[in-house]
Amino acid sequence: MSLPNFSEMLGALVQTPSVSNLSRELDCSNRAVVELLATWLEDLDFDISIQTLPNESKFNLVARKGKGRGGLLLSGHTDTVACNADQWTSDPFELKSSDGKLYGLGTCDMKGFFPTILEILEHTSATKLTAPITVLATADEETDMAGARHLLDTEVLTAEAAIIGEPTSLETVTAHKGIFTMKISTRGKSAHSSNPNLGVNALEGMHQILSALLDYRDALRERYHDHAFDIPYPTMNLGCLHAGDSANRICNNAELLIDCRTLPGMSSVEVAEELKIHLVSLESKIGMPIDVELGMPPIEPFSANSDSKLSKLMEQLTGRTVKTVAFGTEAPFLQRMGLDTIVFGPGSIDQAHQVDEYLSLDQVRTAQDTLVRVLDVYCF
Repeated sequence: MSLPNFSEMLGALVQTPSVSNLSRELDCSNRAVVELLATWLEDLDFDISIQTLPNESKFNLVARKGKGRGGLLLSGHTDTVACNADQWTSDPFELKSSDGKLYGLGTCDMKGFFPTILEILEHTSATKLTAPITVLATADEETDMAGARHLLDTEVLTAEAAIIGEPTSLETVTAHKGIFTMKISTRGKSAHSSNPNLGVNALEGMHQILSALLDYRDALRERYHDHAFDIPYPTMNLGCLHAGDSANRICNNAELLIDCRTLPGMSSVEVAEELKIHLVSLESKIGMPIDVELGMPPIEPFSANSDSKLSKLMEQLTGRTVKTVAFGTEAPFLQRMGLDTIVFGPGSIDQAHQVDEYLSLDQVRTAQDTLVRVLDVYCF
């Protein structure tokens, strides 16, 4: 059975909301997207397995064609970030084509990868396969990577190698930074601002915490370097601060959100724990409680072997050396499952999470040419 064409498949995926967000008001299930992909892959004679995640509203899809172990896994996430629809020049949930670009929420990051590979897979014959092709579609990559984490506990992926189709502008990525986010809260005591002695100002305590965080950030920068990255040191962003409610009332509470990016060779888990211990130790100094809470489980940095079979093959096929990026992917999770993993896909990360997100069709065609040749090596 023939599939819809590329634009029809991508249009159907874009029309199907699958926003992943820590806010319940914005978050929604990815079930309909997974079911669309399952239907198309079943039409191509793939064996389908759909996993229900613990929250029962999110789903992973694992589809296999061919027998035995080894072969190639092609992986993407089904969720998107939220968007400010009123700022778009067109409906973000309706695919728009203009000047060789396809506009819509998730076109670049990364629903566009699925029709990219489905067009290729439509022309593969199971009788000619020497090793299986696996397609993986995950949930909640944009938040806590719950789909990839669930795979570690529930699924045995037997592929030899994996390509994650994040938008890399057709460059092969073999390393990226890890990440953890943290909420830091101070609790004071409110009182009338005319008599500071009657209260404890949480914002003044947060001021001292901010200074300690900047010192800690400088210490990390001195301790760790990796010149393969454009920003060759770990980073910490002081992203959001909320405090108090009135100018004439002593601030009762303050809350800070931070984002930390770790380098390969570091452990996001260990750095987060070290920072938490350091912050809590400041309670006696500032004279008020400090609460520290991770925003999501930390994601470890990713570093593949740049001399591996897959890395060398991608360099040969693309004519470009492998590179590093600062953004995170599900690569650390696939790597932990024993797969030789790289990140490679059409589209630019500069378009991801942006108003009027788009995917260039010329990059799609080039990506397809490259992926066909990789499949030839691993599966035929």
